[in-house]
Amino acid sequence: MLDIKFIRENPDIVKKAIKDRNIKLRIEDLLGLDMQKRKILMEVEGFKSEKNKASKGGKPDPEVIAKMKAISQKISDLDAKVVELDQKISNSVLNIPNIPHISVPIGSPEANKEIRKWGEEPKFDFKPKNHMELGQELDILDFPRSSKISGAGFCLFKGLGALLERALINFMLDLHTKEHGYKEIFPPFLVNRASMIGTGQLPKLEEDMYKLKDDDLFLIPTAEVPVTNIHRDEVLREEDLPVRYTAYTACFRREAGSYGKDTKGLMRVHQFDKVELVKFVKPETSFDELEALLKNAEEVLRRLKLPYRVLMLATGDISFSESKCYDIEAWSPGMQKNLEVSSCSNFTDFQARRANIKYRPKDKKGLEYVHTLNGSGVAMARTVIAIMENYQQKDGSIIIPEVLRPYMGGREKIIKE
Repeated sequence: MLDIKFIRENPDIVKKAIKDRNIKLRIEDLLGLDMQKRKILMEVEGFKSEKNKASKGGKPDPEVIAKMKAISQKISDLDAKVVELDQKISNSVLNIPNIPHISVPIGSPEANKEIRKWGEEPKFDFKPKNHMELGQELDILDFPRSSKISGAGFCLFKGLGALLERALINFMLDLHTKEHGYKEIFPPFLVNRASMIGTGQLPKLEEDMYKLKDDDLFLIPTAEVPVTNIHRDEVLREEDLPVRYTAYTACFRREAGSYGKDTKGLMRVHQFDKVELVKFVKPETSFDELEALLKNAEEVLRRLKLPYRVLMLATGDISFSESKCYDIEAWSPGMQKNLEVSSCSNFTDFQARRANIKYRPKDKKGLEYVHTLNGSGVAMARTVIAIMENYQQKDGSIIIPEVLRPYMGGREKIIKE
């Protein structure tokens, strides 16, 4: 969240950020509450000063004692009002988005900026199939039975399809832990409300989350939530920064706002697997750390030899908590489009303020908030699409990328068993 002092002193910056994000949100009511609170605090200080003067004047007479009792009651009443205002201010601040970084393009998703492309799109001497056709013919994806089990928006991986999914997870965890310096975490898949507020999913996105009926717990939409909250309400040491974590989890999203979007096959499912990258860093290094995190995620696609492009998202396309975000999109020959397989984001101190994550600088007095970053390293469902469609052969088989073969028993192809 933003610091109320920053909002108070920079209302035009906050208003511009809200406008650039194409969000309808007023901050005048919040500023009014803040002004009301500060006036009350000044009034309380005046009453306390009056009490202090009376206590230094020797033994007070009954009239002064009665007056001091009345003042004490006023202070108590005003303190209660401050507590009430604090709650209203806190609730209002939670709904104000982060400030986009100066380098972020202003505008709708059409203003997203392509940063680079890598790899060459495959050329086929046959009409390429999409992943749904390939999955059905090879009997590795089963959407009818997953619908029977759970409903629309789920997938059943079978045989070599399930092995491909597991191979990807293990390959990515090995890459990030052994070569990129991340520590592996296996977190809970259910988190409490405080954790969801800490990373910014709540209160704004509650309708898109799966919530338990009898407990105030949520199925995680991404490993970012439990992993970032590892250090909620903690003070890190400067010498320990940056802290780098990677985690595999299943991810659960209701996709409540997916009406009109492509939801066929694995394109937009309610449950998918993902390997996440999370960083806690010093503020002055956070944007360099974002570039490094992006390269870590890109390396996955390069090792898989999948063609992709990197986009810098515009202000109207970055999420509520992000200051800057890159998307990595892999090419899908069967669907003839680019598919987002990773988002790499810098949240500056936005999440750290919500989750109260600080560090102790060596050369300064007091504590400062860390900057948090996260990225998909990478998300499975659409990466599986890209592998199946880019590596498909004329005979209907799928070549297994070389880096995955050790994780798939040395197999070179996926064929119907």
